[in-house]
Amino acid sequence: MAESLLTRVSVEGGRAIPDAATGEIIGHAPEQTVADLERAIEVARAAQPAWAALSSGERGAALHAAAAKVEEYAEELAAIVSREQGKPLSGPGARLEVGGAVGWLHTNADLEIEPQVLVDDAENYSELIYKPVGLVGAIGPWNWPMMIMVWQVAPALKMGNAVIVKPSEYTPLSVLALVEVMNEALPAGVLQVVSGGREVGAALAAHEAFGKIMFTGSTRTGRAIVEASSQNLARLTLELGGNDAGIVLPGTDVGKYTEGLFWGAFINTGQTCAALKRLYVHEDQYEEVVANLADFASKAPMGVGLDEANVLGPLQNQMQFDIVKGLVEDARARGRRIVTGGEPAPELGANFFQATIIADAEDGDPIVDEEQFGPALPIIKYTDLEDAIASANRLDAALGASVWGDDPAETRRIAERLEAGTVWINKHGGVHPMVPFGGIKGSGYGLEFGVEGLKATGVPMVITSR
Repeated sequence: MAESLLTRVSVEGGRAIPDAATGEIIGHAPEQTVADLERAIEVARAAQPAWAALSSGERGAALHAAAAKVEEYAEELAAIVSREQGKPLSGPGARLEVGGAVGWLHTNADLEIEPQVLVDDAENYSELIYKPVGLVGAIGPWNWPMMIMVWQVAPALKMGNAVIVKPSEYTPLSVLALVEVMNEALPAGVLQVVSGGREVGAALAAHEAFGKIMFTGSTRTGRAIVEASSQNLARLTLELGGNDAGIVLPGTDVGKYTEGLFWGAFINTGQTCAALKRLYVHEDQYEEVVANLADFASKAPMGVGLDEANVLGPLQNQMQFDIVKGLVEDARARGRRIVTGGEPAPELGANFFQATIIADAEDGDPIVDEEQFGPALPIIKYTDLEDAIASANRLDAALGASVWGDDPAETRRIAERLEAGTVWINKHGGVHPMVPFGGIKGSGYGLEFGVEGLKATGVPMVITSR
């Protein structure tokens, strides 16, 4: 029998990694150090020039081949991320994550940046082109470990960079497995992973070898990366914490949006940076929206991810479970209405918390003002639309937002007044590999995806003649 992918990346004596839903140890991740990072940098520096010397089409062909390898191992990869991260195979879960990785690889493989002619007259001909930065460091999160790694890696490789990935300590096996598979198609040394603790991430962020650092995670850690990278002036793309607001406009036929609202908030059991995390609803539709979402939440199957019937899983780790539990308990203590859920579900396994709808929440409540990153949605009633817009814009988090309503002109008008990197209309959280994505304010800066994301992994150069 062929050796399993999980066995290939698991190392004897490494750090034990549990199944997020059951607590069972599923593998052992290498505990690498700053010395290992230094060795990886030496390998990357040696491999990058030849990779950059290939044509864009040749690099694209290698990325297409890497995508084909991911497709070949898709079910194994989905099972690993389901067990390690907790998201179910079904619904918008583990298979979607692996499929997203494939899609982003194929899309980036075909992206091209044509020279931009800036001036063309008798005295001056100037073009703007982009060249690789050399080495890119990618520090990933634990919520969508495979897909976000590809978001970082695919454009960086297409540009001609070598990439070193530092996965989250909570979900290293998913990233190790994906890199293992991709490297069956890529030249040696251009994509490496260093699995270690915070000291490895700190060393990567501060290392003079990297011309670009990409990070997805908390705002607090993002600020630390800015400070660490300041000595060598590395370019940064930071996709940081979110606390996305949604506004349901007055007079909306709210019933048709229930499913979209639910999955906007509860995708990956709420553990998504650009999930809907606070919902403002006009008083005329308020009770209907609350009832509809509570009914949907109470019927969404939750449990171990490998069970095909489930669409919601556990919190990935005890730390996040404690955060969600504490915020819900605080809302209850404030007299907020727990319409459904509101309790741990230990009978399902480790770190399960019921899908929770909280009514009568108010601005200033911790469940509203702090990113819960879990299966608990506060719903806030408003009377005046101007107040709802002001509430949506008042926090420093500004990754995404959404507007829900039946009048296209009105939803567009309100969308343009919201402060966020992306504003969705009648949906929330959907991303596309050709549509730039990034935050503003405390949610970071820099763009990913599409041609703009590809440019962000390179350095601009102006060539002037005549």
